[in-house]
Amino acid sequence: MTDVCLGDVTAQLGGELIGPAERRINRIGPLEGATPSTLSFLSNPKYQSQLAETQAGCVIVAPAFREAAAARGAAIVTDDPYLYFARLTQWWARRERPAPPAGIHPSAVVAPTARIGREVRIEAFVVVEDDAVIEDHAVIGSHCVIGQGARVGHSTRLAPRVSLLHGCSIGARGIVHSGVVIGADGFGFAPHQGQWVKIEQLGKVRIGDDVEIGANSCIDRGALDDTVIEDGVKLDNLVQIAHNVHIGAHTAMAGCVGVAGSARIGAHCTVGGGAGILGHLTLADHVHVSSMSLVTRSILQPGLYSGVFPIDDNKSWEKNAATLRQLHTLRERIRALEKKLMP
Repeated sequence: MTDVCLGDVTAQLGGELIGPAERRINRIGPLEGATPSTLSFLSNPKYQSQLAETQAGCVIVAPAFREAAAARGAAIVTDDPYLYFARLTQWWARRERPAPPAGIHPSAVVAPTARIGREVRIEAFVVVEDDAVIEDHAVIGSHCVIGQGARVGHSTRLAPRVSLLHGCSIGARGIVHSGVVIGADGFGFAPHQGQWVKIEQLGKVRIGDDVEIGANSCIDRGALDDTVIEDGVKLDNLVQIAHNVHIGAHTAMAGCVGVAGSARIGAHCTVGGGAGILGHLTLADHVHVSSMSLVTRSILQPGLYSGVFPIDDNKSWEKNAATLRQLHTLRERIRALEKKLMP
């Protein structure tokens, strides 16, 4: 169990320490249920009532709560407690989970034409195919497949059972969780006489730096052009990105989001869990879509958007949707008529 003093924390991460630097803590936890050896944080004002009651040995707070935190005991004051908490967890993890040693497991199959960088770890039963590139300090978990000509950027970590298929690439410092498939065929078929004729998917997947992809997510290769995930994108578990989608930098998508083919998502967007985005649509930068919403048209202005509409036969659905868009105007017309009719 990690056991550190508060002085070590602020020496590494900054912040104003109120209280004894030698006080020791051995866990990070929420305010509720904390013990005197717990380091907690308060970032949401709605939990302010818990501040006076918590038994935490130290609480990370914003300047606005400095006095209240100091009145109860030790505190670390910082401009952004949630960001401080995030960096604290990273520092804590590095202490508790040191980097595994580099090396290639004897059971791994690495093609002679593959290029393996310095200090790379390749675990048991990995397959690295011809002309693949694995850059310095990367970690390839057990049972991963790195396809022909694929590239893994430096310091990127693939958890066990990730498939990075032929020609696809991920940049530096990525994190890919178990079960992810990058570069499966996009869903493309031409109808012919009641059957479906496969359209070969000839593009690739290009993923930027600092991207994290949740477990069992799938990113399909493009049909002709590439599917592109820009720098800093975060995808939760069970996210489906179809062929030729382009996702802008630092966009985040929660679990079970589905993005249909050739949609273009801007930078710094968020998409709530279970939401869907239809194909060939464009979302501008800084568009935020609520959970379980279905995006059926392009959104060209930043903002928060929501929409859940009951399922119906398509003809009735389209009529009702068109009427729904006019509800505000109809309400104002009715109010105007009421004023005329009711003195």
